[in-house]
Amino acid sequence: MKVGIVGSGFVGATAAYALVMQGVGREIVLVDKNTARAAAEADDIRHAIPFAHPLDVRAGGYEDLFGCRVVVLCAGVGQKPGETRLQLLQRNAQVFREVVPAVLKQSPDAVLVVATNPVDVMTHLASTFARHCGVPLGRILGSGTTLDSARFRSLLGSHCGVDPHHVHAYVIGEHGDSEVLTWSLATIGGMPLEAFARLRQINFSESVLKDIDGKVRGAAYSIISGKNATYYGIGSALARIVDVILHDQRAVMTVGAPTDNVLGIRNVTVSMPRLVGGQGVLETFPLPLSEKETAALQTSAGVIRQALDELGETDDLTR
Repeated sequence: MKVGIVGSGFVGATAAYALVMQGVGREIVLVDKNTARAAAEADDIRHAIPFAHPLDVRAGGYEDLFGCRVVVLCAGVGQKPGETRLQLLQRNAQVFREVVPAVLKQSPDAVLVVATNPVDVMTHLASTFARHCGVPLGRILGSGTTLDSARFRSLLGSHCGVDPHHVHAYVIGEHGDSEVLTWSLATIGGMPLEAFARLRQINFSESVLKDIDGKVRGAAYSIISGKNATYYGIGSALARIVDVILHDQRAVMTVGAPTDNVLGIRNVTVSMPRLVGGQGVLETFPLPLSEKETAALQTSAGVIRQALDELGETDDLTR
């Protein structure tokens, strides 16, 4: 099972490393405009294989993506001093306008997983370019709020003294400041969070809720201020998504995908709990949100739609 990663920076290289550590796939190909960087990352990761799982890791060009089951898109440009968010989006849009067709030319049947930020907008753009190549929408998805949901689960588990594997809680909407933590639907061991907290006499005062919300929503800012980039969490999230696709595991994950209508916001890419399998996104699950969460999701979808409008992206992907 062959996996391609386009973009060998911190996120792409860490995703490859996570794949090796978890034993996901059989062959990994790193592609980057900076060929020396891709080769160096491939060599470095390959030296970890004797301590992990027997995968083949190498650098290559787009032609080496032939036969990939999954291709992870981490390519993009960084923000220049004085550059506006819109200007950055426009430059990254141009990158994807070249990258997506080049990938699909070699791997027309691959599922594309977008990780480049702002991931919601970039996933929408990737879907636009892929559709022009005749690729079904379901085969293009973004990492979305997969990492945000993991952060939420981790913090809830820590506060409650429970392994986060047994905490179920979703972050939906934008992967960014307007994301929505679905407190009303959080469960631990099958019990609603409120009931579990009452049984275990765990404090969930307004100050506690605000603290957890702030740590989830501001996690990237906090990490970036300390070490300039985030990559371990998202690298592991990408490895998990790739594993689900390669083995058709039918997992429910908060990935991003184009949606016809989100509470009146048309043609927008947001993260929602979705069934993910070998062909990508198989189904999207509506959530019985509280009134406050519903309003917040509508606002979040509007933020993404505004960014797409600023880019001039009006192509209706749902038709």
